[in-house]
Amino acid sequence: MTTAGAVETVFRMESARIIAGVTRIVRDVGIAEELAQDALVAALEQWPASGIPERPGAWLMATARHRAVDLVRRRETYARKLAEVGRALEDVPPPAEPADPDDIDDDLLRLVFTACHPVLSTDARIALTLRLVGGLTTQEIARAHLAPEPTVAQRVVRAKRTLAKAGVPFEVPYGADRAERLASVLEVIYLIFNEGYAATAGDDLLRPALCEDALRLARQLAALMPQEPEAHGLAALLEFQASRTATRTGPDGEPVLLADQNRARWNRLLIRRGVEALQRAGSGPYSLQAAIAGCHAAAVRYEDTDWAAIATLYGRLVLLVPSPVVELNRAVAVSMADGPAAALPLVDALAGEPALRSYHLLPSVRGDLLERLGRAAEARAEFERAASLTRNTRERELLLGRAAALPGLSP
Repeated sequence: MTTAGAVETVFRMESARIIAGVTRIVRDVGIAEELAQDALVAALEQWPASGIPERPGAWLMATARHRAVDLVRRRETYARKLAEVGRALEDVPPPAEPADPDDIDDDLLRLVFTACHPVLSTDARIALTLRLVGGLTTQEIARAHLAPEPTVAQRVVRAKRTLAKAGVPFEVPYGADRAERLASVLEVIYLIFNEGYAATAGDDLLRPALCEDALRLARQLAALMPQEPEAHGLAALLEFQASRTATRTGPDGEPVLLADQNRARWNRLLIRRGVEALQRAGSGPYSLQAAIAGCHAAAVRYEDTDWAAIATLYGRLVLLVPSPVVELNRAVAVSMADGPAAALPLVDALAGEPALRSYHLLPSVRGDLLERLGRAAEARAEFERAASLTRNTRERELLLGRAAALPGLSP
């Protein structure tokens, strides 16, 4: 990997913590993001000559925070502002990682709750937090949230301006204010995990750093709000999903379907944590999804999966969260419980949904059903269409491989 590539990789992994740490100093997420970018530029200029530091994340953090302190000095008096942020701030760079792998830096939690302030619309909260905490590009956010890219870009810019204009405090709220923001925070963490679990673009199926950050945030929120069932529901869901990460790709990074995964390699510790969190969950959307993931985790073999229970849970979920994506997942479960013929009409009914027009999993699922029904030519067309819609290289290869494996192609 080139030095520039290493710089960009480290920055992608550390950007959320850098922005969070700098925001505590400058009290403006927009300015903090600019200072983090300045640190990235400094690394691109200096590291090729000096070499990559032993702790590159700490180097970036220290550089960004030095610049933040310099900015504060220029704007206000040195003594007044340093009294607020701590006199040792500029002399002691923070560690690259939290000491405890289950402990989220307080600044990162503050950043999440600040980005989810009610002064912003729900869509703006989600877009801004994915950008700042998840490190996603506007293109990736648009794909994850099924929204046009220009719309997402405008949301991010306006959200930063709104927070600055409103003087939103950089803090984890308490009482009713915390509960008010919880739904947005949970949704953001969920979307960040999903982007790491099934990357929408690029050469890799997984982006483990995003999954790890989302899982840590979910655990911290559950500990912060022990009486909130959905916080435990989200934590349980992510524990179960993360338990399968090591088996979702093969030796060369190719996707491995659920039916083909080596369940002996599923992480039993994470599954146990998921079960424990599920016991404290409720009947909300994340808790229901966690129960579905728990059904998969409980099956020793793929053939042992209780698909009828999963279909029932998806039925309850779609009543709580009417969504074409949830309905598509329910159709998959129905196909496994009752056969592909029972599920095909459910999938066909989703063909006109605007939100699924460019969603590659719709033709992918339809192709699978058609293949199981012996309609090879139609299945091939669906797999090829799905391959044309995904921007993830690994998924595209898998879909084209499935299309090519079907009988009936001319030599």
